[in-house]
Amino acid sequence: MGILSSLYTGVSGMTAQGEALGVIGDNIANANTIGFKASRAEFQDIISKSLKGVLGGNQIGRGVKIGAVNPILTQGNVDATEKVTDLAISGDGYFKVKGSDGESYTRDGSFHFDREGFLVTNDNQKVQGFSTDDKGNILNKMSDIKFPRALIPAKASKEVKLDLNLDSRMEATKKFDIKDPYSTSHYSTGVEVYDSQGNKHLLSMFFNKTADRQWEYKGVVDGKEVTGGTDGALSEVCAGKLEFTVDGKLNKQTMTSSNFNFKGGALQDQQIKINFGDAIADGGKGLDGTKQYGKNSDLISWHQDGASAGTITSLSFNDEGILTAVYSNGQAQDLAQIALAKFENPEAMFKVGNNRLKESRDSGSASVGAPGAAGRGKLFAKSLERSTVDLATEFVNMIQNQRGFQANAKTITTTDELLNEVIQLKR
Repeated sequence: MGILSSLYTGVSGMTAQGEALGVIGDNIANANTIGFKASRAEFQDIISKSLKGVLGGNQIGRGVKIGAVNPILTQGNVDATEKVTDLAISGDGYFKVKGSDGESYTRDGSFHFDREGFLVTNDNQKVQGFSTDDKGNILNKMSDIKFPRALIPAKASKEVKLDLNLDSRMEATKKFDIKDPYSTSHYSTGVEVYDSQGNKHLLSMFFNKTADRQWEYKGVVDGKEVTGGTDGALSEVCAGKLEFTVDGKLNKQTMTSSNFNFKGGALQDQQIKINFGDAIADGGKGLDGTKQYGKNSDLISWHQDGASAGTITSLSFNDEGILTAVYSNGQAQDLAQIALAKFENPEAMFKVGNNRLKESRDSGSASVGAPGAAGRGKLFAKSLERSTVDLATEFVNMIQNQRGFQANAKTITTTDELLNEVIQLKR
């Protein structure tokens, strides 16, 4: 009987509209979920009877079904926070995390460090990234991102770079005397160096003009700081010569002695290079570093590469996803870089709860790399991506599906009335 099939048609409509309301309810429930992407139910009709076979036309539908529930992968708002481990993705890509159920992916960047020092999600999945070597260079090696050791070792000075101007107007009349260095030198300045145990030492540099375009320097420290030195007296630890061209450029630099033998169990005969610039004799141009011009002698800048032992004072991510630690000795070191995964068909990824998704057959394999590379999105530090749910749109969809549900219910009640008329044919 034809009208019986309309009962099942109405039931299919009520079922589909009910499931669609479930999708809308899920969207509304996740309106404040970090990184959540709203989904929509997509309907498909059901064809089960054709009056003329394969000739086309004259087909009677048998209702509706949910054909797919697809996420709408639009960009959520990126809001600034004050938490240093908060990260947001702008564009394509997912954070890669690993836990007891294997690898998964998420847009939720509300991370924190656990008690073992690992950067983890709120459900304790370990965030994956690229590790660094001892010098802070990013390696193409995937690993868990972990809080660095609290104390970094001391670093002995290997080079001191000096950018000076030595006054060419000076007369070569003074002879350096270590017992009276300031009166017997044309210019003096001080720099800091570190021994192998991270102890800081003040290295006083004294400069004397010996002839036109020729200078000599002496480096001295307090005698109590070096092996064989006398407390209260200065000890010479280095000496050398500088030669300039007629136009004031650095032509040649020579270190004639080096005696960096600091006390306290530090490395003896420590090699510290005193670098005054790119001397012409060494293949340079004489433009970078120390020069001799007709103006007062002055220290323009200096730098040395040593450091004392340091404890960590702060951590921060930059917008390239690089985690940097700052230590109490003033040193900063890159520790890791966040990895982002990109999929060819991210709509087909499989939801596993806790804001995480897994790779599926239809999603394709993850292409993992650095943020901002090969079409992957940018990262924003101290930020979170909000849900893409628009409550106004969801309420409108809810009204539409509610009316659809009610209309399908009317199909069933009307069919019931018709069946009642059929029953009344026999009285």
